[in-house]
Amino acid sequence: MTQQEQLNYDRIAAAISYLKTNFKAQPTLNQIAEHIHLSPFHFQRLFTDWAGVSPKKFMQYLSLQYAKGLLANKKTTLFETAYRTGLSGSSRLHDLFVNIEGMTPGEYKNGGANLRINYSFAESPFGPIIVAATSKGICHLAFCQHKKEAVQTLKQRFPKAIYTEMVDSIQQEALFFFQHDWSKLGQIKLHLHGTAFQLKVWEALLKIPKGDLSSYGTIATAIGNPKASRAIGTAIGSNPVAYLIPCHRVIQASGNTGGYLWGSTRKSAIIGWEAAKTGS
Repeated sequence: MTQQEQLNYDRIAAAISYLKTNFKAQPTLNQIAEHIHLSPFHFQRLFTDWAGVSPKKFMQYLSLQYAKGLLANKKTTLFETAYRTGLSGSSRLHDLFVNIEGMTPGEYKNGGANLRINYSFAESPFGPIIVAATSKGICHLAFCQHKKEAVQTLKQRFPKAIYTEMVDSIQQEALFFFQHDWSKLGQIKLHLHGTAFQLKVWEALLKIPKGDLSSYGTIATAIGNPKASRAIGTAIGSNPVAYLIPCHRVIQASGNTGGYLWGSTRKSAIIGWEAAKTGS
């Protein structure tokens, strides 16, 4: 990410944070632009280029009533919709192409001593990312600001694995998704370590269509354990693959967006961006 791209992202993030706090007051374009020290014209153009919609429309996607409405309207039909073929538009495609293969105890024992992991850095609409893969699939994807810290975090997950900084075909499949290059999108495979419960929760998250939201309670019901909302939250917070496993699509039943491993402002940005792209 260039210095200018980083500056633009920071400005958009500041605008979204401002909207989250002040949406009930329905701030004007001038007020939002003034908050991030841009002219209204420049801000409108920058924001629309990033989100695909105007700041005013984006504010609607971030509002509490919007979130409550999504949850209320989906209820039991959310997962029924996700289980359908999903070919009504490209927004559904990635839910069909992502699957999880859990690591065996032998693959994970001794800190991943038998694993060879390739990793690389790339850009996304929501900031820089690090992506890593074994021979069987993506094992780690995270938003990052500092490459050295990102690599250290990765190596903490698999301290005895053999690491090589390079882009391989498995990583490339995931990166094609961020680039919206649907013509080259094959099946994205994930190779993850987790308990049986965590894997079940992560698989349930994959069934939330892009542009939709769910609650912790809905996920608990979907996996047949309606009283496990707190455990669901813990499993979601342990998600090792940002965005592809869409933990950002789970919010509190009240409609508040709730926490996110990579920052609540980024979570709101992703929710609003997906809603704008799918016209939800």
